[in-house]
Amino acid sequence: MIRIGTRESQLAVWQANQVKSLLSDQGVEAELVYIKSEGDVDLKTPLYEMGVQGIFTRSLDIALLNNTIDLAVHSMKDVPTQLPEGIAQAAVLKRASWKDLLIHKGEHFIFDDKLAASDCIIATSSIRRKAQWLNRYPHHSIENLRGNVNTRLRKLEESNWNGAIFAAAGLERIALRPENSVELDWMLPAPAQGAITVACRTNDKSLLQTCNTFNDTNTDLCTKIERDFLRALLGGCSTPISALAQVSDNQVYFRGNILSVDGKHKVEIDKTIQISEAAGIGKIYAAELLANGGQEIADGIQKK
Repeated sequence: MIRIGTRESQLAVWQANQVKSLLSDQGVEAELVYIKSEGDVDLKTPLYEMGVQGIFTRSLDIALLNNTIDLAVHSMKDVPTQLPEGIAQAAVLKRASWKDLLIHKGEHFIFDDKLAASDCIIATSSIRRKAQWLNRYPHHSIENLRGNVNTRLRKLEESNWNGAIFAAAGLERIALRPENSVELDWMLPAPAQGAITVACRTNDKSLLQTCNTFNDTNTDLCTKIERDFLRALLGGCSTPISALAQVSDNQVYFRGNILSVDGKHKVEIDKTIQISEAAGIGKIYAAELLANGGQEIADGIQKK
């Protein structure tokens, strides 16, 4: 019986059950093991103040290394770009929506010049979302919003905020996307947003081979490019770095950016390359971004 480690939130359990079902398709029985993460315990401190790399994955990593579980299932955007020694990526599932959503309160909330000039309060714990929102709507205020999807939806409902930003994939997977939501097509996602990854012990060759049967090649490639871009920029959840790679017609389309925390400064990159030439491009694009103004933004963030 394979033991699948998961956080206790509704979304995390949904993701773990997806992996359980995929294992079942291979004739492998599995059970869920529930483990609390540090990110689930402290729901008040903004993520970018918590030294957040691995805040949602560390407890599961420890359980893997202690042989308490055999597999760990994560939202891939939460996983540090450098895995702990002894732990390997076993599979990446096919990506769902990469987009962010704004859940707003009231029909008057219209995306036009009036919104840019109005005084709105938007909630998010993501420094990436905060920076991109302020870059577009500098007159708005940003409030911290922590907790699992259900908790954040409840906090939004009980608040005086005008809206809050969520990942579309998370809400859609557990059928909680409300009608009063708008896709933020202009907002680039966190690297690997919308993807689910499975990790196991490096020496568990049999389980690595089993999980490889449901690894999605295109999602694996795109998320690797995005995470290489992030790592080369020395970024994490406390840095406003975004990246999106997409495959179409044997080409990889890549967009990435880095912003100052206050959203006042932004440097972007937009590239297209053949899949056959895509190896290592995440690092190459990061170097190009830094050379074209990104380094100044990165240095400013590191000093704070």
